[in-house]
Amino acid sequence: MELEIVNPCAAGIDIGSRSHFVAIGQGSKDVREFGVYAEDHLALIEWLIENDVTTVAMESTGTYWQNLFTALQSAGFDVLLANGKFTKNIKGKKTDVLDCQWIQKLHSLGLLSGSFLPDCATEQLRTYCRHRTNLLEMAGSTSKKMAKYLRLMNFRLDVVVNDICGLTGLSIISLICDGETDSQKLAALRHGNCRKSEEEIAKALQSNGRKDFLFALSQEFDMYNDLQKKIAKCDDQINQFMKQYFRKNPELKKLKASTKGHKRVTKNTPKSFDMNQVAYQYFGGVDLMEIEGVSHSTVLSIMSEIGPEGFKKFDSAKQFASWLRLAPNNKISGGKVLSNKIPKGSNRLKIALRQAANVIGNLKNANLHNFFIRISIRKGRSAAITATARKLAIIIWNMIVKRQAYTPPNVYEFLDQKRKRIVRELQNKIAKFDIRTDEINFSNS
Repeated sequence: MELEIVNPCAAGIDIGSRSHFVAIGQGSKDVREFGVYAEDHLALIEWLIENDVTTVAMESTGTYWQNLFTALQSAGFDVLLANGKFTKNIKGKKTDVLDCQWIQKLHSLGLLSGSFLPDCATEQLRTYCRHRTNLLEMAGSTSKKMAKYLRLMNFRLDVVVNDICGLTGLSIISLICDGETDSQKLAALRHGNCRKSEEEIAKALQSNGRKDFLFALSQEFDMYNDLQKKIAKCDDQINQFMKQYFRKNPELKKLKASTKGHKRVTKNTPKSFDMNQVAYQYFGGVDLMEIEGVSHSTVLSIMSEIGPEGFKKFDSAKQFASWLRLAPNNKISGGKVLSNKIPKGSNRLKIALRQAANVIGNLKNANLHNFFIRISIRKGRSAAITATARKLAIIIWNMIVKRQAYTPPNVYEFLDQKRKRIVRELQNKIAKFDIRTDEINFSNS
C-alpha cells in the first residue's frame, strides 16, 4: 500500500545557523545548499520557482528560520513551520541532506502539522513585551546584588523594609552611595507608609566602612536606575504601538472599561497607559480584568503572546488548553491507562496563567479560590495550580471567542438558602452510605 501524495509540489528545508539545505525531491540532484544572507534567500526563492514549488516546510530551529520564513511568505509560497520533534528521522544516519529530504517527504505526504504563529501586530507587541520582561528580570537581579552589598556593609535595610527598591529603600541607598553613613540622617528618609519607626531603622543602618562594597553598591544602584529608565522607554514604545493600532481600528477607541480599584498596581505595572482600558479596547470589549487573580502583567502576557486573533485559531477551549500543555496527555494501551501526566514544556503564557493561579490560591472568598482549595486538598498545591491555570485558560477562551461574560456564582447565601443546601448535602450522604434512621442518635439537648 502506497501513501497518497497530498502536496506534489512541496519542498523541505533543514534550517541551520550558517546554511540552509533545501530538498525538492528524494534524488541526490534535488538537494541544494544555500547561505543565510539576503541574496542567498533570493537565490533559494528563484530556484524553488524554477522547479514549480508551491509549498515549503521547515522546522523551527531557534530564531534562524524567521528571516527565511518571512522571505518565502512574501514571495507567495505556502510555508509550514513544524515542530522539530515531528520532523525527527527515526532510522539511518543523520545528515543535513537526509534531514531536508525527510522533511520534504513528510510534507509531500501531508504528515506535518504547522505550529502556532501570531499575527503581525501581535508579533510586534510580543517583541516589546518580552524585552520589557527581560529588563524586569535584570532589574530584579540587580536589586538582589544591592541587598547583598548592603548586608556586607552591615546596612540591614532588608530587615526593616519589605522592599529595598521601594520609596524608603531607594532614598536611603541613594544617600549611602553619596557617602553618608550617619544612621540618623539615613533613617530620616523613612516614608510615611513604612511600618518600622525611625529609631528601629537607625539601629539597622550601622556601617562598617568598607569602601570596596560601597563602590560595588554604587555601580549596581546606577545600573538599577538605568534599567528603570529603559523600562519606562519600553512602556512608552508599547503605548505608541497601541495608539497606532487603535488609529487603524477606530471603533475600538469608543469602548470604555469599568474601573478596577481592587486590582493592585505594583511598581512593575506599566505607568505610561491604563492597562485596564487598553486591554478592554484591544480585545473588543472583553474585560479580562474581571477575573479574580488576573493582574496587569497577566493581561499584558495574553495581549502579547497570542492576541485577539490568535484565540480564533483554536476550534475549542480544550484545544487551547492542550496547546498550553495544561491538559493531561493520556496514554492508553490495551485498555489500560499508562500515563496521564501533564506534558513537559512551557511558554510565557502558560507561566503567566500559573502565576495567576497561584495568586488565586492565596485569595479568600472567591469562586476560583474555592475550586483551588478543593483540588489542593485532594492532590496538592502544585496540581491545584495547574488545574486552576487550565480553568483560567478555558474561561479566557470562552470570553474572547464566544463573548461569554465572566459571571461567577454569588458566594453569599441567605440563612434559608444555606439551610436548604446543608439539608440536601446530608440527604445525599445518607443515601450514599445507606444510613437507617434508627442508627442516628439525636440528643434532645
